Amino acid sequence: MSVNYIEYLPQDKAEYLVIIAHGVGSYKENMAPIGKALNQAYPAAHCVVVDGYDDFDGGFGGKQWFSITNVTEENRSERIASALPQFIDMIKTLQKQFGFSEKQTVLLGFSQGTIMSLEAVKAHDGIAAKVLGFSGRYAQLPNEAPKQTAIHLFHGKADSVIPVQHAIDAYEKLKGLGAIVSLDTEDGVDHSISQYLFDCALKRFTS
Repeated sequence: MSVNYIEYLPQDKAEYLVIIAHGVGSYKENMAPIGKALNQAYPAAHCVVVDGYDDFDGGFGGKQWFSITNVTEENRSERIASALPQFIDMIKTLQKQFGFSEKQTVLLGFSQGTIMSLEAVKAHDGIAAKVLGFSGRYAQLPNEAPKQTAIHLFHGKADSVIPVQHAIDAYEKLKGLGAIVSLDTEDGVDHSISQYLFDCALKRFTS
């Protein structure tokens, strides 16, 4: 498959492939500063910032991984399930293209990009070594712990788009299932990646 991306090449011998997925109604350019900053912090990281494969249907520009028009708790899972095979194919395509294994792969998402990353791991445990998920959620909480993928969640406590309770519920459920999971939150932060939460992700990246 064809993947539209911006890449930040490793400055040292490549050790990690970091696939970075944006939120709904955004472009890869919106997440490019995150890819650049991560690449600068960890020179062995090959950071690839990808575009959603569909045009946003919400009335203005940008891309989406799945439609949120008239989305409900009841139909969200079906929409994600329909979009997921293409998302997983994208991950595998980039792994093959750049010569990285699943154990060398990290998925970093924001909002809808986090949703897709979490659901990809739920469907295919071990497709990546870690998920660094900002301001996202599961469509439905998992019933089994991922055994080969660590889940690290980052969420503003003032998030008005995807409330932090989704991250808390995911953390508690995964912890109870025996998963490798962490949750970092910050007071007063809405639906965004703050410097503090990004710094937390940098620490989790190599932990």
